[in-house]
Amino acid sequence: MENKKILWIKNRFYREKENSDILEDFSELEIERVLAFQKTHKAFTSTPLYKLNHLAQELNVQEIFSKDESKRFGLNAFKVLGGIYSIAKYIAEELNRPIEKLSFDILKSDKVKNQLGDLTFISATDGNHGRGVAWAARELGYKSVIYMPKGSSAQRLRAIRDEGALAEIQDVNYDETVRICAQLAEKNGWIMVQDTAWEGYEKIPLWIMQGYSSIAKEIVDELKINNERIPTHVFLQAGVGSFAAAIAGYLLQVYGGDTPKIVIVEPHKANCFYESFISSEGTREFITGSLDTLMAGLACGEPNTKAFELLRNYAIGTVSCTDELAALGMRIYGNPLGVDPKIISGESGAATLGLLYYLRKYEQDQNILKEMELNEDSSILLISTEGDTDTESYKQIVWEGNYALQSEGNR
Repeated sequence: MENKKILWIKNRFYREKENSDILEDFSELEIERVLAFQKTHKAFTSTPLYKLNHLAQELNVQEIFSKDESKRFGLNAFKVLGGIYSIAKYIAEELNRPIEKLSFDILKSDKVKNQLGDLTFISATDGNHGRGVAWAARELGYKSVIYMPKGSSAQRLRAIRDEGALAEIQDVNYDETVRICAQLAEKNGWIMVQDTAWEGYEKIPLWIMQGYSSIAKEIVDELKINNERIPTHVFLQAGVGSFAAAIAGYLLQVYGGDTPKIVIVEPHKANCFYESFISSEGTREFITGSLDTLMAGLACGEPNTKAFELLRNYAIGTVSCTDELAALGMRIYGNPLGVDPKIISGESGAATLGLLYYLRKYEQDQNILKEMELNEDSSILLISTEGDTDTESYKQIVWEGNYALQSEGNR
């Protein structure tokens, strides 16, 4: 595997059975309510959806769209959308009031605080999710405890602490860190805010996913306003799969049979969807060990149960790729052609663009392109999920050329 830049597996279980039940939580009405609440925060702004015309011409495709989530709430990543909505939904349930009747200011009020008392929210994170949870908790006047897996960025740790959280780096991988947080939540009566689900813990992860889905709603609305055609493909990063499923779920609800072909993208060192899709029964497969990848936001070895069910039904396949392709994507975003906009994209944010470039410029296996139906008529949607959340790493990659694309024998 280490000698191959990419590994592709077509999803044999694609729409094996139609199941509208797994999409109902991402209905247009439901996500409209989600976005309406998120907009009650004074710092809310929609993030830009760029059209990269010169890059599309370079790669011989019809169109490339990229949504820049580095502009989200001033936090440099999309994850806050899940944190703000899930915490708000938890509080709304405690108040026994519908979220559509509440606003951020109401939830911050002394009346609500006196009614609920002190609350502590806990989460495991590589950085972006935890910062979003800590930010939302602080904004509402509550405490947060954030644990990070072994190898996490010191800068991301400082950013979380700057939001007022008690934050520490553990000596175990992401999935083990999640288990530590779950145990502490149960022991101390804290509220676990995690975007991965398991049996008995599904409500809050769903709220987080619904929070992410507002990104897809913004995209759909902007494409419609600008009279753009529906993209033929959407490349979605997957760690536990919550983000990918959240975007896919809303697109499927809106576009139905015209939904873009959904391609999952993950790192070689944490490719739990790839391993699941190549398994004989298509069951959830876990990746263990250090999960040591540049794409820290995708360094997760255990798929979210609900996300996996949705993507198993509706993704056309998954690509596992090397860290070099994420670094390549960062450099391409940061050094645009012609008048294409410059996008500052981090390691996980740029993985999909690096993969697209590689597929169009270097991939020799025509069967992969045929199975993806990726050709000169394709219109591709990408989402740059984060900015330079680790500025030192960003400089080393974009300025100094770390993780440069090396040749391989099968090119």
